[in-house]
Amino acid sequence: MNIGEAAEKSGLPPKTIRYYEDIGLVKPLRDPNGYRAFRESDTHKLTFLGRARALGFTIEDCRNLLALWEDTDRASADVRAIAKEHLRDIEAKITDLQNMQRTLSDLVRDCAGDDRPDCPILTKLGKPA
Repeated sequence: MNIGEAAEKSGLPPKTIRYYEDIGLVKPLRDPNGYRAFRESDTHKLTFLGRARALGFTIEDCRNLLALWEDTDRASADVRAIAKEHLRDIEAKITDLQNMQRTLSDLVRDCAGDDRPDCPILTKLGKPA
């Protein structure tokens, strides 16, 4: 199948598919005319990569997960370790975002938002943390 069909089947744009090929995540065959010839296995990989990226896995994590997915002798502990590390990263980001939200909520609450030039938001942003 051509790249358009692979894109439709995997749900990824052709540009993303070309990028994944450029970095070696997928390696479609080439027709004698040089066009990409995607196999069913390629579209499965692309779908897998799309789902992994949608969950926020890095390209390197995707590379490792894809290698494990293709390895029938893999240990699920290896897969779990990658997912667990990613979950820790997400939890840390959530904590950081919650802290940012609290701080910004306090700043907005403290600002009158009227025609006066005094603004606690600007004052507090100008002070060292």
